[in-house]
Amino acid sequence: MKKIEHRALFCLLLAGVLAAGLLLFCVRWVFYGGRWASFAANRHLYNGSGELSVGRVLDRDGDVLSWVDGSGRRTWYANAAVRRATLHAVGDARGNIGTSALTAFADKLSGYNLLTGAYSPLGRGNDLYLTLDARYNYIAYEALAGRNGAVGVYNYRTGEVLCMVSAPAFDPLNPPENVEEDPRYEGVYLNRFLSGTFVPGSVFKTVTLAAALERLPGVAERTWTCTGSTAVGDGAVACPRAHGELDIAGALTSSCNGVFALLAQELGGAVLEDYARKAGLTGQYSVSGLHTAAGRFDLDGAGALELGWAGVGQHNDLVNPCALMVYMGAIASGGRTAVPKLVLKTENALGLSAGTVRTGRTARLIEPATAAALGDMMARCVAETYGAGRFPNMDLCAKSGTAQVGGEKEPHAWFAGFLRGEDTPYAFVVLVENGGSGAEAAGTVASKVLDAVVNGY
Repeated sequence: MKKIEHRALFCLLLAGVLAAGLLLFCVRWVFYGGRWASFAANRHLYNGSGELSVGRVLDRDGDVLSWVDGSGRRTWYANAAVRRATLHAVGDARGNIGTSALTAFADKLSGYNLLTGAYSPLGRGNDLYLTLDARYNYIAYEALAGRNGAVGVYNYRTGEVLCMVSAPAFDPLNPPENVEEDPRYEGVYLNRFLSGTFVPGSVFKTVTLAAALERLPGVAERTWTCTGSTAVGDGAVACPRAHGELDIAGALTSSCNGVFALLAQELGGAVLEDYARKAGLTGQYSVSGLHTAAGRFDLDGAGALELGWAGVGQHNDLVNPCALMVYMGAIASGGRTAVPKLVLKTENALGLSAGTVRTGRTARLIEPATAAALGDMMARCVAETYGAGRFPNMDLCAKSGTAQVGGEKEPHAWFAGFLRGEDTPYAFVVLVENGGSGAEAAGTVASKVLDAVVNGY
């Protein structure tokens, strides 16, 4: 009798394990079925060359950026410069760019659904509309003028990314041979906007300033005198020139390293780490399911001098361009902003919607009063330092950065900010690797792209 009971109990246990396994499979099927179906080995969706042979990728205006021709081969837009400018958004034939539509959104392009899988009697594949405008990408890529870097512009109310460029790039219709061995294409498969991290330099001063405005009472009424070199700890923090007497707004406008190093020392490492985290610069965002790279603010073993440089955006600081753009959007929005998205809509062969796209919201990245004060100071940077004439018809708030990267290399050039106004809810970021002056190199790229977005030129 006991033997029968033990066997029955064992059978019940096996049945429970089987039921649990079946339940787990069903859950994973619901969440990951599209990924399974769009695996590159599926010859119903991929041709003999390993190219996704279903679906079209379009920009927000309906310009077809990639499609399948009559022979079943994947092809791209007619203009070679546009193909290069949209490479990291659309993808290459072999699927080497993991953040591209042809790789990351293959399930959407295939027309996959839970009922019929990737098979559809309506036709082969879906139309995937990206939020991008191919013209803005073209202008941004051309403005980089062969230099490596990243450019991003997004609507901080809707989350729609209008421009996403990463360079270097190549023509997906005519890819170069031995890409991995050619130094001109170093890191070409990396989407620098989403997946890269870089020394931020002075754009990080917006975080240090936010902390100072909230944690140091009376800081707005204080003044400092910059002689070109400021003693911090057992060393000195240098400025390109002596700025003289400055208040806090003047320190940002002049981008005075000495003042911000002193503020960082006064605030302390724990506070700065907290504000970098709160600003979203050490976390990750999911951009239509694509995860951005996490930045870094690491003060382990740092002394007073290293802390000072960290507050200036140097030391071990690393920032992801997309995360910095979102932070700019949060300043513009008074604290919370839209999470970026790259997918505008998906349509089947009948032109019917094949999926909805939700706009997410961030946590509060900055307090409303601090955001308003910081925005006004950034507007003053444009008026007094960068030149408002370079940005016609724009109420622009921005901060440049010239980030030292060591050795004999030129600094990384940054320019990040946002536009105020009901009709121009845009935040942006420009990074030119080893570009030199942030205001000049990156600022010039930003002016060309924003001119197209705002003025249509």
